Amino acid sequence: MLPKFAYIRPESMSEALEQLAGDEAHAHSGGTDLLGCLRDGVFEAPKVVSLSGLNQMRGIEETADGGLRIGALTTLAELANSEIIRDRYTVLAEAAESAASPQLRNQGTVGGNLCQRPRCWYFRGEFHCLKKGGDMCYAVEGENQYHAIFGGAPCFIVHPSDTAPALVALGATVRLARGTSERTIPLEAFFVPPETDVARENILDSGEIITDVFLPAPAEGTVSTYRKLRERGAWDFALTSLALVMKIDGGRVSEASAVLGGVAPIPWRSTPLQEAIAGERISQDVAADAAAAAVREADPLEHNGYKVDLVKGVVEETLMSFA
Repeated sequence: MLPKFAYIRPESMSEALEQLAGDEAHAHSGGTDLLGCLRDGVFEAPKVVSLSGLNQMRGIEETADGGLRIGALTTLAELANSEIIRDRYTVLAEAAESAASPQLRNQGTVGGNLCQRPRCWYFRGEFHCLKKGGDMCYAVEGENQYHAIFGGAPCFIVHPSDTAPALVALGATVRLARGTSERTIPLEAFFVPPETDVARENILDSGEIITDVFLPAPAEGTVSTYRKLRERGAWDFALTSLALVMKIDGGRVSEASAVLGGVAPIPWRSTPLQEAIAGERISQDVAADAAAAAVREADPLEHNGYKVDLVKGVVEETLMSFA
């Protein structure tokens, strides 16, 4: 049952940012995560500020430098169905299409997808865990089959977003707004690992929101894809996923950007994988070596060691699709 809260629907960006000032207000875009968190008591929101009336935060448009601007209220369905994204930023279209169910993709927004809270059952449940101000991460000794194998300590959540790994792999930046100020940062710097601050998942200050996502123009010869492994073929979160962007020059990989999802508290850039394929022609041997490199730093818990094999499999399978 949802708790009581004040619901505000501003008609301008300035009014929205004014209403969001203070710790008691929460932004509402698609609401597919926010309302679930309120219902489950993950946090309280005495005031909910709807962004739905801010049309300037919607849409996909080309920028002067050949890239794209994506409004933060653009839905996942719109990303998946956009011809320009499917053609030039395939990894993002595939990631958006793999997220949730058709109903949720039509409701959920790219901004909300980047900011969603962890799905860890201890965090979402009635446990006073480390992330909620307690003194322990229950996943360490508990049921941890869905938790992190990279970058986990001291908290072993995994970032639930599908679009985040794709956008990080593409080198996206985000514009953030708070009060009368704005800042633009690389999306990769947006996420906060537990070892830096266990209470946060991103750098948003109180009252600050994502307004736009920007993609650079793809270089000639760029190919990309998103592969997701899940427990069910229907709607589900990733057990592991891979967003891969490569520039192919003369049949060899001249540049690579590889980001794993479902295995770490943040979208996890796999530098060893990138290094393993740099300058190489994709072959079975190269794919196998890259898969081994991708899990070199993995540190699984008692019940999630199977994710190591999943990462190796998804890396090898994805690379061989370009062979």
